Amino acid sequence: MSLTPSLGQAPIDSQYGARPKIWFTFYQLLWHLLLPFAFIRLALRTRHSITYLKHFSERLGFANAQPGIQGSIWIHAVSVGETRAAQPLIDAYLARGETILLTHMTLNGRLAGAAVFAKAIESGQLQQVYLPYDVCWAVAHFIRTFRPRMGLLMETEAWPTIVFYCAQIHLPLFLVNARLSERSARRVRQFGKAGRALFQAFTGILAQTELDTQRYRSLGVRNADTVGNLKFDVPLDPHLVRQGKSWQRALHAQGRMMVCAASTRDGEEALILKAWKEILRGHHFEVMPLLCLVPRHPERFAEVANQVHQAEFVYCRRSEWSGTPNVDTSLQVILGDSMGEMPLYYSAANLVIMGGSLFPFGGQNLIEACAAGCPVLLGEHTYNFQQATLDALEIGAAKRISGNAALAKSVEELLLNSAELVRMSHAAKDYSTEHQGATTKIVAALEHQHFRLN
Repeated sequence: MSLTPSLGQAPIDSQYGARPKIWFTFYQLLWHLLLPFAFIRLALRTRHSITYLKHFSERLGFANAQPGIQGSIWIHAVSVGETRAAQPLIDAYLARGETILLTHMTLNGRLAGAAVFAKAIESGQLQQVYLPYDVCWAVAHFIRTFRPRMGLLMETEAWPTIVFYCAQIHLPLFLVNARLSERSARRVRQFGKAGRALFQAFTGILAQTELDTQRYRSLGVRNADTVGNLKFDVPLDPHLVRQGKSWQRALHAQGRMMVCAASTRDGEEALILKAWKEILRGHHFEVMPLLCLVPRHPERFAEVANQVHQAEFVYCRRSEWSGTPNVDTSLQVILGDSMGEMPLYYSAANLVIMGGSLFPFGGQNLIEACAAGCPVLLGEHTYNFQQATLDALEIGAAKRISGNAALAKSVEELLLNSAELVRMSHAAKDYSTEHQGATTKIVAALEHQHFRLN
């Protein structure tokens, strides 16, 4: 049985996008040596959830294709953020009657996909599996099993074995909603021809911004185009938005405002809690504002809860509420220990501190907060969302904190300036709507490739 899909690409020549043999052999050897440690790491994660070992065979490329899934469009979304970003693109293809193979690397990504695409999964129009580890035999077995007619890897997922194998068998593989920071581009260049060949082996790269496109082209990528950011097209769950607004009304009835520290990373919570203590000690508010602290990774919920407790705040967990909270006026911190509820938190908040930006993690997605009309405070480290950050700052939807020491002052100044918060809220809405349309452009670009390759 031939592995060549119905949609083919021209063979890559020996000088362009070719697999670097010596480097690739070393890469495969390293993967095989590290494979036992990958298993151990997965087993250790069962401390948080036994589900980490579920579907274990899929990580080695052994999965069963459901009826009708062979020949599908394969979309890889590594974790939660990429899965949600892929939603408008997947919805567009599902509406056209396409079948989708959706792969993930993380448990949280898979859970998010199961929630968002529950109807398509139930109908058999979409199947979820884990992407196998990047070893040659696992990748080959995965491709043989599902025989996708086209692969779309989301954002930054350039796995060498997958990319070079798809090029070898002429399976069209695209990097979509692609982004490449200058920092990442420098790392790629450090690998010389091998690093450049990896991105050159993609059939095409559809990038978020012109800056991203220029960086890919600087690596010698011929087929790179700018199509915009899919995250602007992601709809907010209307149920969660309504629930968040009911929270906000309940708080405003008490004369209270809420600040959401969203998608925080290790080390940032301590900084935010210290700043929050300064704000509450300042006594500049007639009624004490409320902090909603939402860690990025659910496995850290207990750790962050302990930090809040050690800091001697009056707090409670989101998981303790079943509906609209009856917030005690003595409550100082809410721990957002839930999954998939960011639209709720953003809709309830008057201001967002964007996690991942206070320390060099590259920042998290500010677009969703803006779509909810919530002003954003950003730290200095936003290289993962460089253009989105610059655009938000320019339109006035976001402000940059001038150093972490100024966090408390920046939050306090905005909370005391209701007119500025209203202006930023309107700017955030305008910003989120003005940049929509990436889904249509991506589908059109891929259709153009379809006709060109055939």
